[in-house]
Amino acid sequence: MPKPIKAFVSWVEKTNTVVGKFAMYLVFLMIGILMFESISRAGFNRPHIWAVELAQFTMAAYYILGGGYSDILDGHVRMDLLYGRWSVKRRAWVDLFTGPVMIFYLVTLLIGAISSTHYALEYGQKNYTPWAPPLAPIKIIMCIGITLMLLQAVAVWFKDLSFLVWEKKS
Repeated sequence: MPKPIKAFVSWVEKTNTVVGKFAMYLVFLMIGILMFESISRAGFNRPHIWAVELAQFTMAAYYILGGGYSDILDGHVRMDLLYGRWSVKRRAWVDLFTGPVMIFYLVTLLIGAISSTHYALEYGQKNYTPWAPPLAPIKIIMCIGITLMLLQAVAVWFKDLSFLVWEKKS
């Protein structure tokens, strides 16, 4: 694999690993928020209108930021009816052709996310709930997560290409 591509793949995987390991701990934050709300509601009869919604935002950040790291760990769901029985070489060939479809999807998703984030920032968009939190922070997190997933998809594509093309010559 050429050095610039190898450096890109290494950087993307290191970045996604750091962000993914951080995101793993967001589950504990979500549990803490929900536990606080449960104790406050049941023990002190003091419910909070923000707790469940904040837990939902935390969970969204958890799975959006963890997407690239999940790809590194090969943790995404895939249809293994045929794929699981194929050789590593055949999987790489199939991934080489299906990878650009995923990259196109992620680019389209990112364009929509950036547009949505721009709107939220420009107009101070708030959620339609009694708490009415601003939506820009979660939309910014969404853009970051989609970007990281896109970069990881490109890195995986390069790794498949390397396995099929460049590794043979070595």
